[in-house]
Amino acid sequence: MAHECISVFDIFKIGVGPSSSHTLGPWRAAMRFLQSLEAKNRLTDVVQVKILLYGSLAKTGHGHGTDIAVQLGLAGDDPVTFDVNMIDSKINDIRRNKKLVLNGRHEIDFDPLIDLEFLYDESLPFHPNAMTLLVSFSDEEQIAETYYSIGGGFVVQEGDNGGASQSVDLPFPIDTAQQLLQWCIKTGYSISEVVMENESAWRSEAETRAGVLNIWKVMQACIYRGCHTTGELPGGLKVARRAAALNKKLLQGRTYSDYTTWVQAIRDGGNHFAYTLDWVSCFALAVNEENASFGRVVTAPTNGAAGVIPAVLQYYITFCDGLNDDKILQFMLTASEIGSIFKKRSTISAAMGGCQAEIGVSSAMAAAALTEALGGTQRQTLMAAEIAMEHHLGLTCDPIGGLVQVPCIERNTMGAIKAITASQLALHTNPELAKVSLDAVVKTMWETALDMNSKYKETSDGGLAVNIPISLPEC
Repeated sequence: MAHECISVFDIFKIGVGPSSSHTLGPWRAAMRFLQSLEAKNRLTDVVQVKILLYGSLAKTGHGHGTDIAVQLGLAGDDPVTFDVNMIDSKINDIRRNKKLVLNGRHEIDFDPLIDLEFLYDESLPFHPNAMTLLVSFSDEEQIAETYYSIGGGFVVQEGDNGGASQSVDLPFPIDTAQQLLQWCIKTGYSISEVVMENESAWRSEAETRAGVLNIWKVMQACIYRGCHTTGELPGGLKVARRAAALNKKLLQGRTYSDYTTWVQAIRDGGNHFAYTLDWVSCFALAVNEENASFGRVVTAPTNGAAGVIPAVLQYYITFCDGLNDDKILQFMLTASEIGSIFKKRSTISAAMGGCQAEIGVSSAMAAAALTEALGGTQRQTLMAAEIAMEHHLGLTCDPIGGLVQVPCIERNTMGAIKAITASQLALHTNPELAKVSLDAVVKTMWETALDMNSKYKETSDGGLAVNIPISLPEC
């Protein structure tokens, strides 16, 4: 039996907000399309590119910046390294000049108002997040390539069976929580140790360690930046940033010029319940306000849920003496495996499963990671993930105005708090008494996703999106 191989670096990807499925995925799809043109030596033969966005990509594409992402991808800009401060100027140049330089080296005529279409009433059967690129060449040949953004920045091309990492022979193939537990029992390894052994099929342990710690470095920079940036979020909802104000209030107006002294000041403030609770919320708000502002974030496992895992890990570091590279590595590896199980057996796409697939999954990942880091057993770790997801089942995705702001940003604070609560419950419970397994809740989540009305799946056609009157500026 073939096992889908998903690495920690598939679950955690450095990119740009506000959405992994609507921004990062289409961006990566456009770059993948360029690679295929380059491989065929046809890039300089292109005379026209038309972009068709279907389903959920169309309905919430403007709010999620899908149009921006595809243009930047076709220009050859990398979401991992591109200067996010240059996004507006580059997009404005394309719009003003009506020119697009494919992969930074071949200029074509391109008018976003004509060559980029939002097909609001059309959807392709494989996945709601579909995008087709129509290309005309100088010899009058035309091709059409369709890509699906299936959640968490994963991309599948029409006709492919892929979307995850290249297949490798893993020492511990895992598709379910039960298989993961069996490997732990057989080897005596913790979950994170099993994951590290699997990661070594791709690269050395030193490379994995360095890569994971770099992922955390990007996360902590995002938290710090979000806690020190004021203003209003873009998009027209006029949502005010709150993390910076909360940060200032909790530190009684004191400011700190770097992350390390800032964290120490937070730690020195004590650890009583309300204070800790406020900081967890502040950390999560900070990340998702950055995400909503086209800032640099890490999918965890998605952009819309990018604040949960950083907030819980920052809580662990700040209030549980977790500032230790080994512990951070343990936390991230454990989290990634839980995310992988949901990706394989259910979905991490809100367009497929509603917000339970984003905030619910991220909360389960964080709960498991915190539990192992705090000394929980393998069974307690899986139990924590189950508890966290069980209490997100049925959560809909109904972003107001198609923006990843309301209710998305606050949901990250709730997901983080639930993760910590789930971890504490699991740590104080005999897992042998559990009535629900993680695999059962994963299966239930998928069945719930299938039953959920499409208007609650990132279309902005139902829920809060239609009950909160708003007036957004014309695109």
